[in-house]
Amino acid sequence: MPRPTWDRLDESRRERVLRAAMVEFGRRGYSGASLNVVAREAGVAKGSLFQYFEDKFDFFAHVAEQTSLTIYAAMIPKLSGPTEGQTFAEYFAELVDAWIEYMAGHPLERGVTAATTMELDPQIRQAVREPVHRLYAQALRPMLAQAVGRGDLAPGTDTEALLSMLVLLLPHLALAPFEPGLDAALVLYGTSGAQRSAASRRLLTTLISPVVAPVPR
Repeated sequence: MPRPTWDRLDESRRERVLRAAMVEFGRRGYSGASLNVVAREAGVAKGSLFQYFEDKFDFFAHVAEQTSLTIYAAMIPKLSGPTEGQTFAEYFAELVDAWIEYMAGHPLERGVTAATTMELDPQIRQAVREPVHRLYAQALRPMLAQAVGRGDLAPGTDTEALLSMLVLLLPHLALAPFEPGLDAALVLYGTSGAQRSAASRRLLTTLISPVVAPVPR
């Protein structure tokens, strides 16, 4: 948690510090990030960072949480569910396209997502990913429950298992088109436009097609 001095900080100065931290943590991860670099790029003394946060981990956790909240706020308008006549599979595929497009256009947020997702220290990883996972669940759990209620997903669908799989898949889709070495058989790295959409939809279809309710004929 930030110290009270962080909240009292001038907004423009706070934004400079946050942006510099997003760049540094996103580029080097938690372990490799330098607070000296953050302070220099933000135009503040390194010691002042410890007036705002208890330590480096506290700073990173705040950056990760604020970044996740920013991404969540950007995606909220996309979470209203299928439009009339649209299948759940079509809707979710468009949602995933929007998710990847957001990450393509927001490299700072994508970098922090990578730092959060791929942190090597298990204690740090657990601490920073727990609030991120809560946001995923907050967005997806009611959507899946409503889909079962509407008959878009088959009765008896294990929505908690499906949610768990989506929480694994979505960070991968956020990063794999832009970060080398994350692909397995289906290549996403370096793809864009229709090619990227087609590849991501193949992964999504494999996951959700077994639980999508048949369309009445």
